[in-house]
Amino acid sequence: MNVNFNGYGENVATFIADSSLTETGVPVKVSADGTVAKCAKNDVFCGVCTGLRAGYATVQLSGYAKMKAGAKIAVGYKKLAAGENGAVAEYASGREYLVLDSTATSVGVIL
Repeated sequence: MNVNFNGYGENVATFIADSSLTETGVPVKVSADGTVAKCAKNDVFCGVCTGLRAGYATVQLSGYAKMKAGAKIAVGYKKLAAGENGAVAEYASGREYLVLDSTATSVGVIL
């Protein structure tokens, strides 16, 4: 792809990391006051974990984000939720996001 969307409208907040959150790059959900957890399959996500340190997680809540995908997702507005193994997948009851680019293993969305 000849264009790059990195940095577009990125906003990141710091949360307490639930014990289920052990890796970055995965979709997360708010699990308690000020706390995020790794999403289970079909969970609607609020953002993507961009960093973990000392029990805290940084979470990108808006802007362009590149995430793992379980399969190629067509571009345009699509309903997405957490898939398996920290990936993102189409899901009829998911939240609508703008998909800008996709491969068989990754998807770029505007959160």
